[in-house]
Formats: sequence, C-alpha cells, structure tokens
Amino acid sequence: MASVSVDEAMRRAVELAAGGLGATSPNPLVGCVLLDADGEVVGEGFHAYAGGPHAEIVALAQAGTRARGGTAVVTLEPCDHTGRTGPCSHALISAGVAHVVVAVPDPNPVASGGAATLRAAGVRVTLGVRAQEAEAGNVAWLTSMRRGWPYVTWKYAATLDGRSAAADGSSMWITSEAARSDVHALRGTVDAVLAGVGTVLTDDPRLTARNLRDGTMAIRQPLRVVVDSSGRTPVDARVRDGAARTWVATAAEVGADPDGRVDLPALLAELHHRGVRAALLEGGPTLAGAFLAAGLVDRVVGYVAPKLLGAGTTALRDAGVRTIADAIDLEITDVTQVGPDLRITALPRKREA
Repeated sequence: MASVSVDEAMRRAVELAAGGLGATSPNPLVGCVLLDADGEVVGEGFHAYAGGPHAEIVALAQAGTRARGGTAVVTLEPCDHTGRTGPCSHALISAGVAHVVVAVPDPNPVASGGAATLRAAGVRVTLGVRAQEAEAGNVAWLTSMRRGWPYVTWKYAATLDGRSAAADGSSMWITSEAARSDVHALRGTVDAVLAGVGTVLTDDPRLTARNLRDGTMAIRQPLRVVVDSSGRTPVDARVRDGAARTWVATAAEVGADPDGRVDLPALLAELHHRGVRAALLEGGPTLAGAFLAAGLVDRVVGYVAPKLLGAGTTALRDAGVRTIADAIDLEITDVTQVGPDLRITALPRKREA
C-alpha cells in the first residue's frame, strides 16, 4: 500500500469520526488513522458508542506492532484520564507511537492534557491539522463543552409563505414523507428533542426517532423534553408513552424567568448536566421565538414545502425583533432538495458588540 500524507490521513479521520454520530454522547466524535514508520495506513478507528473503545484504541488494535515508530492522526486530542476506558495518551505511548497529529485540542478539563503527557514521554505532537473540518464535524460536542450548555438546532416545517398550519389549525402534512423521514434521521443524531406544552396540547406528538414506513423505533432515542411552565402536560399525552425517556420541565423545577415561564438558560444548563450535548428544538413557534430572542439557537434547519396557504399559523412568533434593523441575520450553509421540499440549513450570524 502506498504511503499517505498526514493531511490525507486527517481528512480520512474526520470522515471516520462521523460514523459515531448520534451514538457517542456525552462523549465526542473522534476518528483516528494510524500510519506506520513508512507512512502506510495500518489502522483506522472511530468512537462508535459511549463506553466503547475510543478511536485510538480501535486503530491500535488493527495496527498491532506496526504502530511502533509510526504516526497517529486523531481528530481530537487523545484523552488523558481514566473513565469507562483508560487514557488513550498512555495507550499510544505504550504502543511506541512516535508522532501524534491532532486536529483540535480537547476543551474538556476532565479529559484534556493528552498532548502534554505525550510530549513528556518523548512523543512528537503536532496540533491544528485540518482543524476547521474537525471542528465542523464535532461542532455540537465542542460547543457544548466550551460553554456549558447544549448546541441547539431549531427545526421547523413551513409552506413557502411561512405557514406551519392552515387557518383551521390543520398541519398534517405540510411537508412530504421524504422530508418527515429526514427529520426522524435528524432526531437520531441528537440527545434531546424539545417541544413547548402548546405543541403537545395541540398536536400530541410522539417526538421519537423512527422509520416512517414500518414504524420501527431507532435503537437510541433522544430524551423528550416538554417545556411546560405550569405543568399542563396531560398524563395520557403520547410523549408519556414510555417509548423514550421524557422530562416535563416546569418553572417550579427549573426556575422561572421574569414572566413566570421556564428559564431557558437554566433549562439548557440542566440538560448539559444530564449529558445532553446536542438538542433539537422542534415544537412551537412561541418557544422558538423565545429561544431566538435569547440568542440560544446555534443552527436553523427549515423544511420548506412548495405550498401556499395565505393564512394560518406562522412558523415563528415573537423573536424580539421590532425593526428591520433588528432582524436575525442567517448565513445559509446548505440547501438540499428532499422529495419535493427544500431543506435549508443556516447559522445565525453573531451580532457585533
């Protein structure tokens, strides 16, 4: 096999890391490629699930003795602590790896320090290779760890004129089955799905990740969170059906804002404490507006159907915007056709201080 460059190996490691999407939380996505002393790939691995072997351990097992004197190319700084598994920094040292190339330093104070340990043992460490790509692939975990609350994606479905329901309240179905299946796949990549109590009372959603064609449930289900200031969620609501864990978050439990509603920053802090690194905000134009007004949305994913209603419920209500100058500007990062609908992904632009 021909030798590959460190840059090529890191590109492959980023691809590998994505294999754990939706299964590793509260741990990060990590990919690793091991090169022998001649630069040939002798091992590959990714962190497949929380509690399972880390990417470096999988790659080292494949490489065997050929790891000695070689290079480990890793998307995230090797961990330096003992949790459910041992420290990867020590495993790399024991295997005789001579050079470790890291895309992104580990922001988790519990696990960081691997680079220093490796250097102290005489291992050469290079940081920052393809850092931007590795950051993008692991953005939810990295963002959550750096600031202490989950990465929040607001998902909505609407007609071309921005309606999420008709004048009579009907909304099934605005988007196609293909788009709805795409949403279920999106749910499978997050740790929690959030909806307001108004949506639960109106639509009685299940908020589970499942296959729409046969109804089978995904193996891993996100936590269902109902944001319910005064505890109005019915005991027979489908979110209480036992198909997945559910938390009805009330103002009495989480804390209240000045208007008596659930304090959203406190809610997100509690979710982070519970191991939630990526959250999908789904239900309710009022709740979405509150999140956006508070600057708590990191990404917007909109499913836009080629339909016009002209009246009915809008997909978003008060988001704190009073004039056009206050509009929440978005940077569109992707537009993909899903069935007859468009999926638009955008990031809120940071406002200048």
